Amino acid sequence: MATVRGGPSQAVIEMVSALRSQGVDAEIATTNDNGKGLLDVPLSELTDQLAEYGHVPIRFFPRFSPNINVVREFAFSRSLTTWLWQHITEYDLVHVHAIFSYASTIAMAIARMQKVAYINTPHGQLCKWSWQQSKLRKQIYLQVIERSNLLHSQALHFTAQQELDEFDLLGLNIPNFILPHGVQIPSLIPEAPSQLRKILQIPDLCPILLFMSRIHPKKGLEYLIAALGKLTEYNFAFVIAGSGEPDYVSQIQDLLVTHGLRERTHLVGFVEGETKNLYLQGADLFALTSYSENFGIAAIESLASGTLVLITDGVAIAPMVQEQEIGYVTKLEINAITSIIQDFLEHPHIAKQKGDRAQQYIAEHYTWAKIAQRLITTYTKYAK
Repeated sequence: MATVRGGPSQAVIEMVSALRSQGVDAEIATTNDNGKGLLDVPLSELTDQLAEYGHVPIRFFPRFSPNINVVREFAFSRSLTTWLWQHITEYDLVHVHAIFSYASTIAMAIARMQKVAYINTPHGQLCKWSWQQSKLRKQIYLQVIERSNLLHSQALHFTAQQELDEFDLLGLNIPNFILPHGVQIPSLIPEAPSQLRKILQIPDLCPILLFMSRIHPKKGLEYLIAALGKLTEYNFAFVIAGSGEPDYVSQIQDLLVTHGLRERTHLVGFVEGETKNLYLQGADLFALTSYSENFGIAAIESLASGTLVLITDGVAIAPMVQEQEIGYVTKLEINAITSIIQDFLEHPHIAKQKGDRAQQYIAEHYTWAKIAQRLITTYTKYAK
């Protein structure tokens, strides 16, 4: 559930909240994982008192945290295992999020042994880019442990056709369905562009380009920086909103200097709540030049705010953005990204028209209320 784990953690909270609002008795079991640290939360008891987790019912269990990164990242939890074994049959269906980690693996294994129906959302971990990271270790893990768990699931949940297409390359014949993540339609912030420019001390007529995501090698930020470095004769400000491992953030800062962007770049760190909405609504263009995204939650949030997006074709919502003409889609190539940003800077009125259309389209098709209704139908189909 930690914010350091990115958009999927927030999506799970919003999913459970939407399900509960429609009468489903849904709750979350997880660990107190927080990257290198641990969350300061009540342990081993059900709580819905935590505002930062949307007041949804959550049980946090202590994670085994030795000073060995690969073991700590696996998130082993003995007490989670015990609780699952003792209580899993009390549930009609278990919705397991992610794979290749202890909590998700043991949840599927125990559900399988106790004959409780379960589905799995891989959150992109079976996509081509993710699969290539630590490939040998994942191949062994899949064949020895996770393959049987996945094959015995009622279905796999993918958030876009592109994610399903990449999964099919693995040759696993497993029932599946496609259902996108939802989005919270933000309240309109009056004069958000002028408010944001005042906070960041950016001139009124200066376009703001926003990157908002984890600062991680997967996000292709190096390509975006190099592309912007070719456009320094244009008037724009660049905002990077997100956090990441200190060593990698330092590399990004060095790249900004190398490409002549440091003076016009605002590194604002991780933002949330109304501050996040202000950045999304106040920016002129949202850019996510990722190698791979099984969905692209931040890009959908930007569209819901009426801010145009520039995404690469590795972001799974790219076909929808292209089909609806509500943003720009490009290859993960420096010159291609440069060309699109240049076009945006030279024709800002077209971007505004597309942004207004995007806001309406997302409100009609991607609200959590609509997604939850479809998910409940799916749960009813697969629950035993």
